[in-house]
Amino acid sequence: MITASVVLFHTSQGLIDTVTRSFSPSENRRLFFVDNSPECPRDTDFTEISENVFIFQTGKNLGYGSAHNIAIRKAIELQSEFHVVLNPDLSFDPSVIDELADYAHRHSDVVYMLPEVVNESGEIQHLCKLLPTPSDLIFRRFFSFLPSASEKNDRYILLSSGYDHIMNVPCLSGCFMFMRTETLAKYDLFFDERFFMYCEDFDLMRRLHMVGKTIYYPFAQITHHHERSSYHSIKMLCHHIASAVKYFNKYGWWHDAERDKVNSEAISPSS
Repeated sequence: MITASVVLFHTSQGLIDTVTRSFSPSENRRLFFVDNSPECPRDTDFTEISENVFIFQTGKNLGYGSAHNIAIRKAIELQSEFHVVLNPDLSFDPSVIDELADYAHRHSDVVYMLPEVVNESGEIQHLCKLLPTPSDLIFRRFFSFLPSASEKNDRYILLSSGYDHIMNVPCLSGCFMFMRTETLAKYDLFFDERFFMYCEDFDLMRRLHMVGKTIYYPFAQITHHHERSSYHSIKMLCHHIASAVKYFNKYGWWHDAERDKVNSEAISPSS
């Protein structure tokens, strides 16, 4: 069994329908929606809303990671082999799930996979990253117009890799997280619920990378209709900054020996 979860918050029916068709629920593919819309009545368990599609209505906005944790615990209870965290703004061919599962079956040390991600125009979104330093995020968000910031960002997103081969990357996008459920259960790996929104994927990815390979797999493709809401909303920007502060308080701001080691291995994997 493969399970997947999508967190909703006033999400349009069009997006819900698209991501449902993409995942293509079946007897061996269970799709869980966790609705964080505050006006929804709270359910005590998942309710089946169509065949192999279930919804849990929280009754309040728990935050992104906390909501996905509800579904991840359900996936562990069902003993699914893989669990996929999906953003609602994705579209892809259902065969993508089969291809990733096939690769993971043949490589037991792989605990996470991200396929190639493109925008609506077919342009690659560069979502492979090093573990971030404070300056990586500051320059990327506020000083991108500077030539030095562009060079710094190219290093941070591993642009020189070409994005054309399989890579073991320490920080990958949280828009599509294909994870081995057994690993999540064995190491008690859930989203840190102190993060309301943003950086929760960085944090979980980092912990996954310490116990197995976290793979960028460019031979399957998904489309991400990325809005980058923190670039257009002061409220979302404040959430982003608050989460970044929590992340660096957890792992270290300027001194982070684990980050230095992992990033060095990512830049020079043969060393």
